[in-house]
Amino acid sequence: MSKSSNETNGNVNRKVDVAVIGAGTAGQNAFRQARKTNDNVVIINDGFWTTTCIQVGCMPSKLLIAAADRAYEANHSADFGIHATAQIDGKRVMERVRDERNHFASYIKKQVEGWPEDKKIDGRAHINKQGLIEVNDELIEAEKIIVATGSSTFIPDGWADRLGDTMITSDTAFELTDLPRSMAVVGSGAIGLELAQAFQRLGVDVTVFNRVKRVAGLKDPDISNKAIDCLSRELTMHLGSKINDVGTQVADNAKGSIAFIDYEDSAGQSQQWQGEYVLVATGRRNNIEQLGIENLGVELDDKNRPKQLDKKTGQIGNLDVYIVGDANANIPLLHVASDEGYSAGSMVCKNEADAYIRPPAIPFSIVFCSPQIVNVGLSLPEIQQNPDLEYVVGSVSFDNQGRSRVMGVNCGLLHIYGCKKTDKVLGASMVGPDAEYIGHILATAITNDLSVKALLDTPFYHPTILEGLRTALRDVQHKMKIPYQSQDAQEDSF
Repeated sequence: MSKSSNETNGNVNRKVDVAVIGAGTAGQNAFRQARKTNDNVVIINDGFWTTTCIQVGCMPSKLLIAAADRAYEANHSADFGIHATAQIDGKRVMERVRDERNHFASYIKKQVEGWPEDKKIDGRAHINKQGLIEVNDELIEAEKIIVATGSSTFIPDGWADRLGDTMITSDTAFELTDLPRSMAVVGSGAIGLELAQAFQRLGVDVTVFNRVKRVAGLKDPDISNKAIDCLSRELTMHLGSKINDVGTQVADNAKGSIAFIDYEDSAGQSQQWQGEYVLVATGRRNNIEQLGIENLGVELDDKNRPKQLDKKTGQIGNLDVYIVGDANANIPLLHVASDEGYSAGSMVCKNEADAYIRPPAIPFSIVFCSPQIVNVGLSLPEIQQNPDLEYVVGSVSFDNQGRSRVMGVNCGLLHIYGCKKTDKVLGASMVGPDAEYIGHILATAITNDLSVKALLDTPFYHPTILEGLRTALRDVQHKMKIPYQSQDAQEDSF
């Protein structure tokens, strides 16, 4: 990949056919796949050799949520005639999160340990102006490069200095040795909502801040409003607030410092929050800016996203450069990173005509708060912006859905966007119980081009929460023939 290899060969320590930079989900998949057909491959990594999901993301957050759900059920069963109060051992909660997280990570570490030592380089890579990879004291010339450098938490300018030790992120929250007394969570995206609710259920006094009156990035206003309604029954949320300043001040008892947030609420009134920690959940950014990727001819936009990106393989234009996983900022989800890494690792094989390219996944996201939030396929604005799509919105409320009410989880709303011309599902958005399973069914339907009729021809066991999906599909089918009406269809079988 060197731009001037004839001039720099004397300084090159190693020549490889493929260099993978980054050893997260995408990088590891790319490395394993490339090595199936080519042994002259090296992987370079700075930091932990596991994955963001296992180390600081999916798995530790779900471990925290699992503990929180148990505490919540114990404390909120009076309606069922069961009275109990959970005794929460914060140190044990956090210890189990780390122990189980490390258990999962041990399997990845074992795989990495099985790779040949001469194929692994522990260090930070930089691509110089000659197109060579500088790492530690080596210069590496690679014919093809796969960039899988992942992402990092985004922290607003100056906040780390002003908040000091009172600031935590999703990368550091799981290292807390005990549960704090109070916490502000800044950001109501997936990470913010999951951690805010989990800590709240574990006895932490949590307040959520977000600059817009929306949660989980929901683009269907009815679903977003319903999610806010359901979640605000547990969480204190200041949505539509503007944070003007953050910092620390001496506690009233003069024992250490506490954090503060000066903000304007949605009515424009000046307010201040004080507490033990501020969890900054303002999103993640791809780790690509300092890599020197532009020296390979890669162009980035104003948000550091690569231009000319092939979303199937991660290839950049006609260059022998592939940017995969969170590094390309396309769809920063594990299953997408896994597929992109696999596809890129196949493309760099010596006979790329035989490469197996995984088909690009449809958009599909789950937020594991309670009730869960799911988006599948096209969003409502994307559909509305396409004049060629004649659509209807099938709806069902879970507020009085049979099994949901039996379980005491009856708060939710599902919208399914159906195409009148094709009888196919274009997309869906939902907040409600069992949303992860309903989302998977709809994702399978969209991926396999199933019609609404075909979905309705499948059995729906009674009584299940999934019967709500049938109600929404029936509403789609009904509205294919008549103008859209705003009232929700209700489950009619008990």
